[in-house]
Amino acid sequence: MRSIFLYLSQQRSLRRWMEQSPISQKLTRRFVAGETLQNAIAVSRRLDGEKIFATLDHLGENVHSAGEAAISRDSYLAALDQIEASGLKSTVSIKLTQFGLDLSDGECLRNVRALVARAKEMGSRVEIDMESSEYTDRTLAVVRAMHEEFQCIRAVIQAYLFRSEADIQSLNAAGIPVRLCKGAYNEPPAVAIPSKTAVDANYVKLMKLLLDHGTYPAIASHDETILGDARRYIRERAIPAEKFEFQMLYGIRRDLQRDLVRQGYRLRIYVPYGDAWYPYFMRRLAERPANVVFLLKNLVKR
Repeated sequence: MRSIFLYLSQQRSLRRWMEQSPISQKLTRRFVAGETLQNAIAVSRRLDGEKIFATLDHLGENVHSAGEAAISRDSYLAALDQIEASGLKSTVSIKLTQFGLDLSDGECLRNVRALVARAKEMGSRVEIDMESSEYTDRTLAVVRAMHEEFQCIRAVIQAYLFRSEADIQSLNAAGIPVRLCKGAYNEPPAVAIPSKTAVDANYVKLMKLLLDHGTYPAIASHDETILGDARRYIRERAIPAEKFEFQMLYGIRRDLQRDLVRQGYRLRIYVPYGDAWYPYFMRRLAERPANVVFLLKNLVKR
């Protein structure tokens, strides 16, 4: 199944058809804010009116040249400028391979530093996404360097990796905020928990570790059972709402999003935008074909 999606992602004729078809347009309207920064800002304004924070995710990863990395950096700098001009409390979310991590650690760090410095200047934050396990150590090295210099970074940790508990303990000790997600990459069994049930159990364990000892953690999940566990734990420990936030993806489980806001919790929505939506979706489906069912189910949920 994975090889099928990878093959399809390389077919230019299919890509052209998908980009023009009514079906794909419905998909992108539901899960992607649009192709432009202006689309993403408009969505962020709407969410702000609903008392929901946003983090802007300019689609793209694994650039192949220093020039492409600089374009990614400048696109995100423009996003921060527009966030500030609009008076929004939004953040930006980046992948380090967009900023040249595959090319040079030093070049990547220079690009990220420019962005984080701008975020610090305007009182915002940069969320550094986690990619596949081959990038984990280098990603956390950048996170630590930027935290030490600017203190406006949030790292992402994936609950399905065996190493994640140790990583969270280390990040908690350093006072670095963490966003906890389950993980979506196709990882080998030597590094990742293979069973969904076991991943869910580990997620809850790590979530409690973050709520007890973390610095403004983000609980990123659309799983009703996990969200129920989180809210019970928060009530039992009398954890103030301003000490953490929930995070979800744009267009996914909008019913749960509304419920969390009504209950007085902080919620941040990841808002993807840009013209790289087709490879973005195909890579997600190739990494985990079960995502097909997940996306289709959410097309009919409100």
